[in-house]
Amino acid sequence: MSFSNTFDTTNTGSAVSNREDLTDVLTILAPEETPVLSSASKQKASATFAEWTVDKLNAPVTTGVSEGADVTTFDDKFADRARLGNYVQKFRRDYMVSDLQEAVDSVGPAKVAQAESKAIRELKRDVEATILSSNDRSVENGAGTNYGLRGLGTWLADGTTITGTPSDIPAAYATPTANNSDQGTVYTESILNTQLSSIFRQTGESSNMMLVADTGLRRRISDFARLSANVDAATNMRQVNMEQGQTTIKLSVELYESDHGVVSVVNMNPDTAPATVTGANANHSDGYIINPNYVGIHDLIPMGSTRLPNLGGGERGFVDCALTLGVYHPAAHGKIIA
Repeated sequence: MSFSNTFDTTNTGSAVSNREDLTDVLTILAPEETPVLSSASKQKASATFAEWTVDKLNAPVTTGVSEGADVTTFDDKFADRARLGNYVQKFRRDYMVSDLQEAVDSVGPAKVAQAESKAIRELKRDVEATILSSNDRSVENGAGTNYGLRGLGTWLADGTTITGTPSDIPAAYATPTANNSDQGTVYTESILNTQLSSIFRQTGESSNMMLVADTGLRRRISDFARLSANVDAATNMRQVNMEQGQTTIKLSVELYESDHGVVSVVNMNPDTAPATVTGANANHSDGYIINPNYVGIHDLIPMGSTRLPNLGGGERGFVDCALTLGVYHPAAHGKIIA
């Protein structure tokens, strides 16, 4: 027996005339946040190599001066001054939409303006991932090596917990070992306070800091709300403050008030995070403790879009920028790895 149906579209019949039900909704499943790039101060670069100077104070003297003693020797107050720097790196994403695609009705829509917007979002993620990386700086040589900026992972290397301290950073200004931790998978409140104390001993500032944490590390930081472990190690007891009538239990840690300042705990974009272990079993336990007073972005070419001539195939263009990361004092920050 033959009858009209909705499922047979290969033969003639009523099904071939059924309309598609395509909702005008487009979902992009990808994290977009760039907390370090967005929060860092912005400076204007004027060359491909951005530099800044660092200095320190001499240790306090507690001995007095003899009565009648003349000044016969003098200190060079700038003897400890040093220069640090980072190369500018160029970032670029291109886009194009054919003339036919521009003309048809599509979900999204899929027009050149949307392609441009998507390229800008991708470019920001490229910059964030490079800032968080352990890349070292590189200079263009015309033989395949491009200008590259040094990422936070290498700026904060201490030679022990994190190997590979750059030789151009004087020992007096390098990140101390106590600023860093290689216990990301078993991170505790005590480890965090050890790092914060070490950073305070370098800067002497009880300033607000930002802890940018990958997903695994962020979960362990939220476990700071734990009061004690149950004897069977299967159940955790947590301290919860609730007002009468409140129905929400908040166990995440967003602000941690330490002896040496308030730390804002921020989610690291998982797509831009440095993977401690590659592959499907990456433990996502990396993080950075950043003092915003000692980090900045130096723009040589501000982020922008350039439309190229349509040669007949459709609208096209690219978005680009050229910038570098300024870490004004490596000892003012810390890193957490697995």
